[in-house]
Amino acid sequence: MTNQTKPAAPVRAPFFSSGPCAKRPGWSPAALSDAALGRSHRAKIGKAKLAAAIALTREVLQVPDDYRIGIVPASDTGAVEMAMWTMLGARGVDMVAWESFGEGWVTDAIKQLKLDDSQVIKADYGDLPDLAKLDTKNRDVVFTWNGTTSGVRVPNADWIAADRDAITICDATSAAFAQKLDWEKLDVVTFSWQKVLGGEAAHGMLILSPRAVERLESFTPDRPLPKIFRLTKGGKLNEGIFKGETINTPSMLAVEDYLDALKWAKALGGLDALVARADANAGVIHNWVGKTAWVANLARDPATASNTSVCLTIADPDVLAAGEEAVTKVAKGIVSTLEAEGMAFDIGAYRDAPAGLRIWCGATVETSDLEALTPWLDWAFALEKAKLAQAA
Repeated sequence: MTNQTKPAAPVRAPFFSSGPCAKRPGWSPAALSDAALGRSHRAKIGKAKLAAAIALTREVLQVPDDYRIGIVPASDTGAVEMAMWTMLGARGVDMVAWESFGEGWVTDAIKQLKLDDSQVIKADYGDLPDLAKLDTKNRDVVFTWNGTTSGVRVPNADWIAADRDAITICDATSAAFAQKLDWEKLDVVTFSWQKVLGGEAAHGMLILSPRAVERLESFTPDRPLPKIFRLTKGGKLNEGIFKGETINTPSMLAVEDYLDALKWAKALGGLDALVARADANAGVIHNWVGKTAWVANLARDPATASNTSVCLTIADPDVLAAGEEAVTKVAKGIVSTLEAEGMAFDIGAYRDAPAGLRIWCGATVETSDLEALTPWLDWAFALEKAKLAQAA
């Protein structure tokens, strides 16, 4: 039985939500004091801040010079939808899903866009599909780089053809700034501010390769496009969107917060430093799982295990023997107990995922807090298992 003695060392910053994620270390509202509040985003100061956000994104994320970067509405979801509705239909498309957000893009392609030539490639939570079987040279593909709700990521982009005629659309919202993206293999990349850099929600980023721009300028979809989806004017890319001239009005307070996060990331050492922080953080949880019998990583292949949204399942044989309802009860009990103690917030598995825990390990989380968290997880599990035994 796991030790039922309450740990003495507290978790200093118990913010482990997978979105919105923890603010950067040392953040306070004072970081927003220079926000262009009460000013138009089309005024010189507003345009300058939006352009700076795009430039810093390029620098920190190491985006190639010939890729366009735009700030778009409706978070990562809006960015993915813009790409799908404006670009899909020119070729056959493979929709790849192994968790709930990827499943959402499948639904859009099949039930909303009703694409004539689309096929769905799926895997269960914890696994990746056989990506090597995809024909990425000739067929478009839509996929998530890191499955936020399953903790499973693609280990690399080797499965994508370098000489492709098709395009790749990559939802990278819980991978950007924590994992190295292979830009040569990616034509559309999307993410949101509230993930790895701990920014505020509602704004998305849309990054386009020259191949994606060519698709936009050569293909006119046979469907109506609402204003917020329109990326072209007169058959040409609307370049203003990629210079900070946003389609709709952005929150300048949120822009300032994103700029603050980007400046912190740059001062830290840029992308390499951010990846190293996320790797170290996830390493704490993965190492603890390796020596803890009651818990397991949902990602079955260590090579595909996320370093941001680390998803865990209950593996204790006594709890498993008690049935699925007992597993769910124990997992939810751990979540509520640690929240009541103020030691961990928002660590429950996503509602569509298998019962368990989900612990965010992105770069804004301190490694020391994850080290302090694991004894609390053990303690909370011991309490819940004891309750289960008493109820039997």
